[in-house]
Amino acid sequence: MYSTIYRQTFIRVADDCPVDAAQVPPAGRTSPSIAWLQYHLIAEHPYTYTSDDLLFEVHVRRAGIPPERRAVERAAFFAKPRACLRASPLAKRYGWGIHHDAEGKVALVALGSEDYRRMVNDPSLRQLTAMRSTRARSGVTGSRP
Repeated sequence: MYSTIYRQTFIRVADDCPVDAAQVPPAGRTSPSIAWLQYHLIAEHPYTYTSDDLLFEVHVRRAGIPPERRAVERAAFFAKPRACLRASPLAKRYGWGIHHDAEGKVALVALGSEDYRRMVNDPSLRQLTAMRSTRARSGVTGSRP
């Protein structure tokens, strides 16, 4: 069984994130977007979900999986590798850092906030950067503080 859980880790906003301050993602046209679901689940319940719990809950809600099928579906869902929260649109597009505590539970940290600056500079946290949305061009480098 595969897992996406980090501990004592901070996922910084992607270097090519188009915003300078965190934004609430839009809901989606016909059904809730992945970003909207992730945002609301974490924002309303900080340090409640691990990244595995969050990814699976979003899958359940989007796929309409009934409660009696969840255990079987979870085993199938994590039977193959899944992208971690470094690939989340929250950190790639909407300006949210993602903190994983010692238990692997996650919370959002707004880009531009004092908490974001503190977490980026915290030597006790493993520092990762969200995946870029665009391919890096040759000779172009950069890192968001």
